[in-house]
Amino acid sequence: MAGVAVIGTGVISESHIEAYLAFQDRCHIAALCDLVPQKAEALKEKYHLKDTAVYSGCKEMAERSDIRLVSICTPPFTHGESAVICMKAGKHVLVEKPMASSLEECDEMMRVQRETGCYLGVVSQNRYLRDNRSLKSVISSGAVGKVLFGQVESLWFRGREYYDLWWRGTWEMEGGGCTLNHAVHQIDLLNWIMGAPRTVTAVLGNAAHDNAEVEDVSAAILTYESGALVTVTSSLVTHGEGQRLSFQCEKAGVASPWRAVSSRSASTGFPVENEAFEAQLQTRYQEMPPPRYTGHKGQIDTVLRFLESGELPPESSADGRLALEVITAIYQSGFTGQTVTLPLPKDAPLYTKKGFLANGKHFYEKEAHQK
Repeated sequence: MAGVAVIGTGVISESHIEAYLAFQDRCHIAALCDLVPQKAEALKEKYHLKDTAVYSGCKEMAERSDIRLVSICTPPFTHGESAVICMKAGKHVLVEKPMASSLEECDEMMRVQRETGCYLGVVSQNRYLRDNRSLKSVISSGAVGKVLFGQVESLWFRGREYYDLWWRGTWEMEGGGCTLNHAVHQIDLLNWIMGAPRTVTAVLGNAAHDNAEVEDVSAAILTYESGALVTVTSSLVTHGEGQRLSFQCEKAGVASPWRAVSSRSASTGFPVENEAFEAQLQTRYQEMPPPRYTGHKGQIDTVLRFLESGELPPESSADGRLALEVITAIYQSGFTGQTVTLPLPKDAPLYTKKGFLANGKHFYEKEAHQK
């Protein structure tokens, strides 16, 4: 039975803890780690983890030989350092996204991964939701033809108080705004379905959060070698939040949450509903088996199987890096007003954390009201 540890005991850590507890016959939570040990103790009590040790730093925890896997659930600016410490101690790592605060940090994490032979995965829990898997399946199969146009929406609502937390809303510690920390989920799904874009053109803004340096709205246009064009919109000012991926293909339009519509052309060129093809797509959706485990449980199941059998999980560190690369390109375009071509070279202005801090636009100056 594998010993696992969780570094960082904020809100997202509970998704990891609950996922590990769903597999108590395969793993046990050996350690919780947080700079504020009282927070870890509170989670230990909440989840009745009587045999779980609590640490204030990850170095001591990483020395334990019984721990094989570590979930990193801390703010983005700490991901790189914690992952490197754990992998150098021989631990496999599953890190929350965004993977790191710069592409340079991602590349160092991946270098250590190759050097140590450890597994390094980045959380992509939305790949384990039925509608998203159905969307990818129907597009990848070619059943709806080539993707022509897509719309990705990552629309959330966060009040001004959201940025009162000391590290949020800063380029140095949070690393970005809604594009990095919210749209990363939808951008990962977009990459999963479409692969890497060719160019990115973007605009950034801060409409409602005067206690944050970072953006709370962004809009980007991505182009692909296939000729497809996809818009990506991210917001923290949307009443009635909603997240959606929608693709218009040659034979039908398909979306998650699941929707399939198809039109054929009348003799005038105007649309006529293709009910027969819509019914075929709906049957395909209904017949596709749902994932055995969803969300974090689904991904953690694959990582535990890797520990048990050596079968590599479908999600890799390269996936996490690509999501950050697309986001970095959105920021670079938004800061410079120019279209950005991928892949980004190592001399790109935002490749390093230092470059981000030097070039990141401060929409407002941060006011820390509480910790």
